[in-house]
Amino acid sequence: MIVMDIIKFLIDFIIHIDVHLGSIISTYGLVTYVILFLIIFMETGLVFTPFLPGDSLLFAAGAFAALGSLNIWMLFFLMVIAAILGDTANYWIGYFFGKKIVAHPKIPIDESHIEETQKFFNKHGGKTIIMARFMPFIRTFAPFVAGVGRMKYQQFFSYNVIGGITWVAIATFAGYFFGNIEFVKKNFSLVIFGVIIISLIPIFIEILKRKLNTKA
Repeated sequence: MIVMDIIKFLIDFIIHIDVHLGSIISTYGLVTYVILFLIIFMETGLVFTPFLPGDSLLFAAGAFAALGSLNIWMLFFLMVIAAILGDTANYWIGYFFGKKIVAHPKIPIDESHIEETQKFFNKHGGKTIIMARFMPFIRTFAPFVAGVGRMKYQQFFSYNVIGGITWVAIATFAGYFFGNIEFVKKNFSLVIFGVIIISLIPIFIEILKRKLNTKA
């Protein structure tokens, strides 16, 4: 029952993220930056929390920055740091504890996500760290799998920085420049849903390709 309530809350939070984020800003003021920092850090840095909002949260935050509720440059730099530190933490968790975590029967990790991420690594190599930034779930598992696979940290770090800056810039400034267009404001929930669908397209394409190759 508690799990279902949490799931319902998360779905409502993501779909109506403009309402919830607006409430957070009006209630907590500058502490909002800390809250956003922690959400992005956890979404990218903890293999247990891939369900937290990423793209949609950055887009919505950018839209509020355009209204003057948040400072766009402070938002951008803090979210970049959160994204880079998140991937870094996830890498070292995978490096030191990855195999034990995956093998532990009581730790709630969907191994299918690990397998999908591993296939991305097999196909795209280290570039997966950059590409995964734009894919929910895989974004969370990519640095973890990189750590488990003992990718050289120097190589990982460069991809991590490039991917983190690019992802945050695109998502945040998209919200900043387009989030307050009249159509977007009136249909914000639909736009957020569209952002989520677009971010999932690469995963669907990979799955479809794999099925077609299997049949062939």
